[in-house]
Amino acid sequence: MSMLSDLVNLSLSDSTEKIIAEYIWIGGSGMDIRSKARTLPGPVSDPSKLPKWNYDGSSTGQAAGDDSEVILYPQAIFRDPFRKGNNILVMCDAYTPAGNPIPTNKRHNAAKIFSNSKVASEEPWYGIEQEYTLMQKGVNWPIGWPVGGFPGPQGPYYCGVGADKAIGRDIVDAHYKACLYAGIGISGVNGEVMPGQWEFQVGPVEGISAGDQVWVARYLLERITEISGVNVSFDPKPVPGDWNGAGAHCNYSTKSMRNDGGLAVIKKAIEKLQVKHKEHIAAYGEGNERRLTGKHETADINTFSWGVANRGASVRVGRDTEKEGKGYFEDRRPASNMDPYVVTSMIAETTILG
Repeated sequence: MSMLSDLVNLSLSDSTEKIIAEYIWIGGSGMDIRSKARTLPGPVSDPSKLPKWNYDGSSTGQAAGDDSEVILYPQAIFRDPFRKGNNILVMCDAYTPAGNPIPTNKRHNAAKIFSNSKVASEEPWYGIEQEYTLMQKGVNWPIGWPVGGFPGPQGPYYCGVGADKAIGRDIVDAHYKACLYAGIGISGVNGEVMPGQWEFQVGPVEGISAGDQVWVARYLLERITEISGVNVSFDPKPVPGDWNGAGAHCNYSTKSMRNDGGLAVIKKAIEKLQVKHKEHIAAYGEGNERRLTGKHETADINTFSWGVANRGASVRVGRDTEKEGKGYFEDRRPASNMDPYVVTSMIAETTILG
């Protein structure tokens, strides 16, 4: 195994200018992350300089078998923490050979919204709190839980310390450092209320980059859990009953909200979100009705509400924002399996263009 490890960690820069580019895209389910690698003649830092590529869409649920070619368009580059050196990760979106976005390409529409001059001038910032649950391999049950049984009740696990509270910290720290190495704007991590559940935060990041960075952060987490022999679940309610679900709270501000008088702009934006509550809920993640019950720090899925420092509301405004009269708000409705391209662009479209 030591020889295999030596080869995996081999530095290419000692013997060649060539690099490895790992092309990443989203498969047909909308949550399955796919990737494959190719060799490039030298370092690349601009995605427009990268070649387009193709894949078999019939094997990812994105094309018919008799016309299966789907084209990858490189959109964002990140440093590769696994291969290191000049090797890169490339976030892509997918198109037909004729150049049309395939139906599961949610980035294309998001990019159109963020390139709108009115949206761009508001410089929308996002901070996304991505919750997830580490699961035992081969068993749909969180790590650290007895198979078929339960740990002690919630209470000591949130931001907890100790072997019986912080379950999976090595994976979390490995992911944290991998994100920083890759160039992702990860701003923190913490243990969550349910044992075996964790959260990482990405942001503040502007516009379409928020979606790119959350997807690549998810990819890194999938790769690290793959190495660790556990699974990661983005299910919004992985364990039924009196246990917290998993969300992806979206903190949001515009330039007008961050400037003096911004609180009034925030309140108008919240009013617009209330009018479009059903449309947003429909796009905020599959199975979210199992999470948004009005319990476990959530609002009921059928009722829109907002409040200052209220974690049981659909939208929360922080005490600092209220005190300073400007800042940001938190949309607490998105589920952990939401598509960040959809959620971020939808919030911008509703609050700025609506």
